[in-house]
Amino acid sequence: MQVYLDNNATTMVDPLVVKTMTPFFSEIYGNPNSLHKFGTAAHPAISKAIDQVYTALNAADADDIVFTSCATESNNWVLQSIYTDYIVNGDKNHIVTTEVEHPSILATCKFLEDQGVKVTYLPVNEQGIVESHTVASFITDKTALVSIMWASNETGMIFPISEIGEICKTKGVLFHSDAVQAIGKIPVDLQNIHIDFVSMSAHKFHGPKGIGALYIKNSQALTPLLHGGEHMGGRRSGTLNVPLIVGMGKAIELATANIEETSAKIRAKRDKLEDAILELSETFVVGDRDNRTPNTILISIRGVEGEGMLWDLNNGQIGASTGSACASEELEANTVMLAIGADNELAHTGIRLSLSRFTTDEEIDYTINHFKDAVFRLRAISSSFAKQKPTEGGEVQECELHHH
Repeated sequence: MQVYLDNNATTMVDPLVVKTMTPFFSEIYGNPNSLHKFGTAAHPAISKAIDQVYTALNAADADDIVFTSCATESNNWVLQSIYTDYIVNGDKNHIVTTEVEHPSILATCKFLEDQGVKVTYLPVNEQGIVESHTVASFITDKTALVSIMWASNETGMIFPISEIGEICKTKGVLFHSDAVQAIGKIPVDLQNIHIDFVSMSAHKFHGPKGIGALYIKNSQALTPLLHGGEHMGGRRSGTLNVPLIVGMGKAIELATANIEETSAKIRAKRDKLEDAILELSETFVVGDRDNRTPNTILISIRGVEGEGMLWDLNNGQIGASTGSACASEELEANTVMLAIGADNELAHTGIRLSLSRFTTDEEIDYTINHFKDAVFRLRAISSSFAKQKPTEGGEVQECELHHH
């Protein structure tokens, strides 16, 4: 059996999405900016895809949703253009973000620091989230932007976006969220929350890779990242990628239809897997499952190196991860684990398991069996685990950081 449990890295494209995209490669292939019938033939499909995204997120008609190549582009666009519009050509000099953002936020912030911008990287609490009062205390009259993820790619923990939005509104500061890990997993209602910019990516909700979007509240001004033609109302140049736009529209429609029901089914499978792994001694899951996206587990197993576990799972045809795929080639201690205060040894043991709506009960049962066997195998050869001194009853004292 093959089991894919790395859905926070990317997802399978839903076959219905592939079917919807297919005609736009070799049948309706004109450039939508062309004036002839080959170009205009694509217009209804693009309009429909835009409507699907607006509906899925409950965006208002006055808001703008601009297609980009991915959320990395959307994130760069917001940060770099806020720098241009409010720092270079304004009187601001400060950005607030967190220690646990996606590399596309953190690396852009580091780049902006080299240009002289002051960036505050907020710490997370033991649950792995930033508390709203922490955000409030670091906003100054020089703050141009607050950028905080909606949900963590590594832990699945959901940040208090609504409260942070109200703080930013009160203080008159622009607010951006990288919502890549939230959209399609939990309900996102953009008229119910004060937020200026939201980044998203289709391949995280069973759409194609290479297409994302940026939501812009009230269609406010934001200098383009890419200059060129008048595509997307002059906001984002480059020939519209019609098949991918159509695919993203269909994918977000499918991912958000009956989201409560779908999430409950995924959550039940996730909880079954999590409960089974937690039966093993000295296993710790990061964060409260009630405030987590329904598909995600970040688990540490004392005495088991994350990379060793990945290798063992991979031999068993199970795909998992030690954290963010965009940073996973570095094989360093998990930054989120370190941020919540785990010791260095424990931070090297983090394994992320992320399910999707295509994950089956049979796959979960298979994974539970293989995972438990792998832990016994790897602990048997672990030098760090052998040194542990168990307390009465054979269990080592529980790590205070984690609720299990």
